[in-house]
Amino acid sequence: MKLKCQVKDNKIDLLVQQYEQFTIPEEESIDNAFARFNTIITSLKALDEGFSSKNYVRKFLRALHPKWRAKVTAIEESKDLTSLSLDELIGNLKVYEVIIKKDSEMVKGKREQNRSLALKAKKESSDEDISISNSEDEEYAMGVRDFKFFFKRRGRFVRKPHDERKSPHRNKDDKSEIKCFKCGDPNHLIGECPKTIKKPLSNSLRRRIME
Repeated sequence: MKLKCQVKDNKIDLLVQQYEQFTIPEEESIDNAFARFNTIITSLKALDEGFSSKNYVRKFLRALHPKWRAKVTAIEESKDLTSLSLDELIGNLKVYEVIIKKDSEMVKGKREQNRSLALKAKKESSDEDISISNSEDEEYAMGVRDFKFFFKRRGRFVRKPHDERKSPHRNKDDKSEIKCFKCGDPNHLIGECPKTIKKPLSNSLRRRIME
């Protein structure tokens, strides 16, 4: 008998500890939170241990995440917590939960829309920069082509240096230069060739020269 009482007391102590440490995370729904809370208080009642309905209401309100603070304040100011049942409190909170969820989805939708618009604007700006860059590259390429074309044409009329011009006097080493037909010597023409026998002038031709 004593052992059973000790086991019961241990269970009660454990459940009381769970009751006192009960909290509701931010993302947990009211239904899930109430299911956990109800399990604790039902187990306490089964062991002939429990708290008043007012205590249950206050405990559940205090266990809510800070995002519920405005609603908790409104309930405390508008409701008589001594007469408010836990079921009524849960119903009231579930209605407010739907409103919070809708507001959260609306805010999230606007945030995503703004993000989408920002990404779109960034992409358009990037495309515009690329377009401007390509246009500048094309203008630069055209300028280079025009520059090369201008100097290419101008190069046709540039006078060559004097030493590069063709000289009327051929180099002695040039095999294509004119040589003496008589002896083959490139240093003189046939008229100056010493091997050519000069005929004496006739008297008539000499008189003409003298005249």
